[in-house]
Amino acid sequence: MDAGQLAALIAAVFFAIGVIAAVYVLVKLAGLIGRASTVLTGYQDASDALLSRAQAAVDRANEQLARTQVLSESVEAVSASMADLAEQVTAVAGTAKLVADGFGAPVLRLAAASYGVKRALAVRRTGQAGRRREISGRKRVRS
Repeated sequence: MDAGQLAALIAAVFFAIGVIAAVYVLVKLAGLIGRASTVLTGYQDASDALLSRAQAAVDRANEQLARTQVLSESVEAVSASMADLAEQVTAVAGTAKLVADGFGAPVLRLAAASYGVKRALAVRRTGQAGRRREISGRKRVRS
């Protein structure tokens, strides 16, 4: 074997070692890509589940907001009704005060006078004017 053939043999051995190293690197790279794709698939599944839970939470929040809207409208209606009722009570109170001020004193006087007349007639009929009556062990003058 001469020097040219020896050089070709050495080059062929180094080329074969290079090819084997390249194949080894490619096999490792394929394994890495496979694992990376498995991890990405897992992340995709987890993100899908997370997005579906988030969508469900948003849907529940929308339902609660709709209920809150209905309650808010009901409260506004009750508030408006209470304001109307307060105006009506104020008007009735003013009328009642006017009636009490206008008719109160004369009606009380009339009631007192009728009671006095009734009492006087009762006393006159029974003939108890000036008689003493004993109540609970004490003497009391009844007029």
